[in-house]
Amino acid sequence: MNDLPPDVSRLRVLETWLEISLERVREQISVAEQRAAQQARATPPPPPDWVVQLSIGHGAHPIAVHVGGCRSAGRRGRPVSRDQAMRALTEGVDPCVLCRPDTELGIL
Repeated sequence: MNDLPPDVSRLRVLETWLEISLERVREQISVAEQRAAQQARATPPPPPDWVVQLSIGHGAHPIAVHVGGCRSAGRRGRPVSRDQAMRALTEGVDPCVLCRPDTELGIL
């Protein structure tokens, strides 16, 4: 079963429409590729200087202080200022044993 028209004039119209449609699709592919390339080139923001790691669950509380960029902070790390990091350490929050924020902050 053939679903295309039998005459040349209507087939030519379909051919023209398909060529125009194909060109539009190719243009969109080009735009999408350019956008993806720009996103790949974008540099991530720098890590914060200091991070406080929070406990799991409702009412999460600080459990460790990290130097910004320390992978041990995990997903529960929240950026803090230098003063907040120092305060947390002096109030008994544990320093990370890997990145040693206490040493970096001059608290020994």
